[in-house]
Parts: sequence; structure tokens; C-alpha cells
Amino acid sequence: MRRSPKRPNPGGLPAGIWVLGFVSLLMDVSSELIHSLLPVFLLTELGASALVIGLIEGTAEALALAVKVFSGALSDHLGRRKALAVAGYGLGALSKPLFAIASSAGMVFAARCIDRLGKGIRGAPRDALVAELAPPGARGAAFGLRQALDTVGAFLGPLLAVGLMLLYADDFQAVFWFAAIPGVLAVVLLVVGIREPRAPRRPRQASPIHWRLLHRLSPAY
Repeated sequence: MRRSPKRPNPGGLPAGIWVLGFVSLLMDVSSELIHSLLPVFLLTELGASALVIGLIEGTAEALALAVKVFSGALSDHLGRRKALAVAGYGLGALSKPLFAIASSAGMVFAARCIDRLGKGIRGAPRDALVAELAPPGARGAAFGLRQALDTVGAFLGPLLAVGLMLLYADDFQAVFWFAAIPGVLAVVLLVVGIREPRAPRRPRQASPIHWRLLHRLSPAY
């Protein structure tokens, strides 16, 4: 009788993978607590138009997508995954109180850009950390676990936002201050809970980020 191949067991993954998963969960709870309420806050509290709300969201998300390209290349060049990940999550946590004290659409725009800048910085180094911490035969399970916990955070954030808005009688600032708590916890957990594997020593290479390299991109790109 043929034996079925053993499947990776998520419960047997290294502790670092679980730590990164819960870091993602906490930061997603923190972010979604704010993002799910932000358009309503801009419209009803700050009097922003739909056009302004769209420009804020579009610019912030575009910034995150653009920075991802450079953070991944920089992570490979430096060989320091954790430091960049901490910087990215730190910016995300730092942005949360800025939403709470925002008194204009301009302040919200600045906070949103800082938040998305952090997201762009942390994504590629964090994923590289997952790959380096996971056993070679269980990398799919490791990425799946991290993404699953990330999705749980994205689901819990809006639910908490609804409950807190009821609890605080529609006080947006109070909810935004509360959102800072899981953001700070995510950074602390990353700092104390992850030990970066030693990267193999490689000859120092020139920086992969240079404007002259743009000519390699096709017009279609």
C-alpha cells in the first residue's frame, strides 16, 4: 500500500513563524480599526469631499506599492531583514496617534502616507524572514499560516471598530487612540520575539537601487 506523503504541520513550525504571524495580526487589527472608519471620519468630522478622500487613499496606497520594490532590493543588499521590518512596523505604529490628533484632511494625509510607507518598507523583509525561518519543506505552510493570521487581524479590526464606536458613543478620536495599542504591541513582539538567522557571508555588492537601472524597464512596464 502506498503511503501518502506527509503534509507540513503548521503546529510544528518554528516559533518565529508564529511570532511573525501574530505581529501581522496585531498590526492589521490596529490598521483596520482606523481604515474602516477613516472615510466616514474625513467626511463627517473634517468636512472632506469624496475627491479628497479618494486622493488621500490612492496616493497612500500608491506609495506603499512603490516602496515595496525598493525595500525588497535594499533588504537583499543589506542582508538585514529584521531591522527593516522593525522600521516598517515602527512607522505603522507611529502613525496611529497622528490620526487621533488630526484636525484637518492634510494631517490625515500625512498620517496615512507614513502608515503606508511603513507597510511598503516592512512587507518584503518580513516575507524574507518567513522564508529564512521556515524549514525548506514547510515554507508553503509557513507563508500560509502568516497570511491566515494576517487575514484574521483584517477581519477583527472592523468588528472592533464597530464595537468601540458603540462603546465610545461615536468618538472617533477615542477609537483611534485605542488602535495605537495593538500597533505598539506588534512592534514590541517583533523586537523581542524574533532572532534573525545569520546570513551567509557574501561579497559586498554595489547597491541594486540606481536611477540608471530604470532603462532596463520596458515601455510596457
